[in-house]
Amino acid sequence: MKQIIQYQKTGEMKIQELPLPVIKPGYILVRNAFSVISSGTERTSVETAKASMLGKARSRPDLVKQVIDNAKRDGLKATWEKVQNRLDNYKELGYSCAGTVVESGVEEFRKGDRVACAGASANHSEYVLVPKNLAARVPDSVDFDEAAFTTIGAIAMQGVRQADVRIGECVAVIGLGLLGIITVQILKSAGCRVIGLDIDDTNFETAKRLGCDETALSNRDSAGIVESFTNGYGTDAVIITASTKSNEPVELALEFARRKSPVVVVGAVGMNIPRSPFYEKEVGLKISCSYGPGRYDREYEEAGIDYPYEYARWTENRNMESVLELLAEKRLSFKPLITHYFGIDDGLKAYDLITGKAGEKHLAVLIKYGDFPDKGIVKAGGISITERRDNDSVSKPRKAVSKVTAGFIGAGNFAQSYILPVLKSEKVRLKTVVTSKPVNATSVKEKFGFEDCGTDAEKVFSDSEINTVFIASRHDSHGKYVLRAIESGKNVFVEKPLAINQDELNLISAAYKNSDVNLAVGFNRRFSKSFTEIKKFFAGVKEPKAILYRVHAGFIPSSHWIQDPLQGGRIIGECCHFIDTMLYLTGSLPVSFSASSIRSDNSAVKNRDNISVIIDFADGSTGTLLYLANGDSSAGKEYCEVFSGGRTAVMDNFVSVSYHSGGRRTIKKADGKKGHNEEIKHFLNLVRGKEKPLLQFADITANTELTFLIAENIKG
Repeated sequence: MKQIIQYQKTGEMKIQELPLPVIKPGYILVRNAFSVISSGTERTSVETAKASMLGKARSRPDLVKQVIDNAKRDGLKATWEKVQNRLDNYKELGYSCAGTVVESGVEEFRKGDRVACAGASANHSEYVLVPKNLAARVPDSVDFDEAAFTTIGAIAMQGVRQADVRIGECVAVIGLGLLGIITVQILKSAGCRVIGLDIDDTNFETAKRLGCDETALSNRDSAGIVESFTNGYGTDAVIITASTKSNEPVELALEFARRKSPVVVVGAVGMNIPRSPFYEKEVGLKISCSYGPGRYDREYEEAGIDYPYEYARWTENRNMESVLELLAEKRLSFKPLITHYFGIDDGLKAYDLITGKAGEKHLAVLIKYGDFPDKGIVKAGGISITERRDNDSVSKPRKAVSKVTAGFIGAGNFAQSYILPVLKSEKVRLKTVVTSKPVNATSVKEKFGFEDCGTDAEKVFSDSEINTVFIASRHDSHGKYVLRAIESGKNVFVEKPLAINQDELNLISAAYKNSDVNLAVGFNRRFSKSFTEIKKFFAGVKEPKAILYRVHAGFIPSSHWIQDPLQGGRIIGECCHFIDTMLYLTGSLPVSFSASSIRSDNSAVKNRDNISVIIDFADGSTGTLLYLANGDSSAGKEYCEVFSGGRTAVMDNFVSVSYHSGGRRTIKKADGKKGHNEEIKHFLNLVRGKEKPLLQFADITANTELTFLIAENIKG
């Protein structure tokens, strides 16, 4: 693995190929996605290492005292040899990163979990080994580049906690670098009024954009500005996030602060300060210790022994979790702070930047590791699942049309029963229908009132009047038709599956990202009344869910077209329905899975039609899919149980749903419908610009990719 290290004797920095860490109890091995360079802390460390022996001594008088004490005890020669030996080593750099667990030695984390990591082990390396109390699970909605700031955010969080502020109080933040601006955001989330000060106005605009009410240059003239900001009362708290050897930030804080208010020192500043102002105002001076309680305690950090919740409400780990929660709730935003990304191979250029060698302005500098996707990679049985959260494609505005003019490709029994009747009732203009057989095309044209029909799909794609394409042909044609529709600039609804192999999916993903069309796949269960009501039933429950979905799909002989390997098979073609339902109920993406099938010697039995799949989700939920073809037809086809937070819901074949809560059971009859009508109507409103997508492209691609991997895992 590659890692950025520094030789302590000369200060030389290099990107070194090092052995991979070995997992051990109490730790997790994480593949890094991003790590953040701390401009203040790391710049000081790097510059100190590059300095001469005299320069090193001047920068660290505390260590000089230790050397002198050691010399008195052991003699000059022994002490000199000890110092040289200490310097004759490489040092790791970095302390804030995020990535995916690849091996776990603890129960709290599993392979595939997305985590933010802290501490000296959370360095600028492709893989890091961190203890469990220095890792926190990243919510599914938070990107890795923002999650990489979690440690720095926890430092700011602890400073705010030390200030013990209340809603409506006025707080001054001295130092508007990376740490200071994050502190401003946290204070605004807590309902405070904030004035930010710095000796340089470079970051004032960013600070104001992220919530700072007022900014001012940090000098003696600023006392009047702060006085005006606080209506003459003085600040309720001052938080110092500056980094300087000068005493001036603390002395200014004493001028700003009202009587009996706290001054919290978070940054490294000079502390040779006068007594009188403290005495006269009874100001409380606090030093905030890094990420919070637990820092520098080996029992907590390395042995994994947590502090009791009731006695230590906010530990460093719980501060990390709090930062991630604020990110998920969009009350913190770190992306506007990022000025530079560097790949690990260009990592030394990042240090040229923060040490001033490059002569370029910067705020937050990130190291990126390989082609790591924004949302993580997990492994199961040696197979990777890529979570696709393509923010550009999801958030990019999609075109809307005032009148839907439809082209239809493939019109068998399913399309005629569940899709075309809805289009007709919704008064969609049915322009052209295409089927493989001329007689079928003519029949459907006359039955549903299409204006034209044919047997060549290009008739649909080349028609400029058609703005929306419906695809209900056989599975092996879905991928090419969806791609052609996107390239033609037409909205597209395709019956499941979206594609039957990874190459098709990759082409579709790339095309969709660069288009402005709407795309939906026929995952109708999430639109059914049964499952929308179950979703509401668990709406207030924050705990992960355990889901069992049993599907008696029924026996299909090998001669049937869906059993043809060229059609993708039943796992890709049908299991996607039920996986999507789990995605909908959890609101989370899959991160790992295991799958197995029965092993029958009966040649008439299709083993891969009888499978069990266990899926782990990013939010901690787990789903079990039993997809079966070896039962009796009198059993209901679909049965789903959902458990979470002391509640249970049971869906019985869309005939009824029973709800269990507080020791009571309530049974409600269902309409027997599986959401087809609601799904098509939603897609039409999406195309018309009247609704936002209820099925995200990330869910579609993650689901589709997972079915590929399950099918690959199950042979026979």
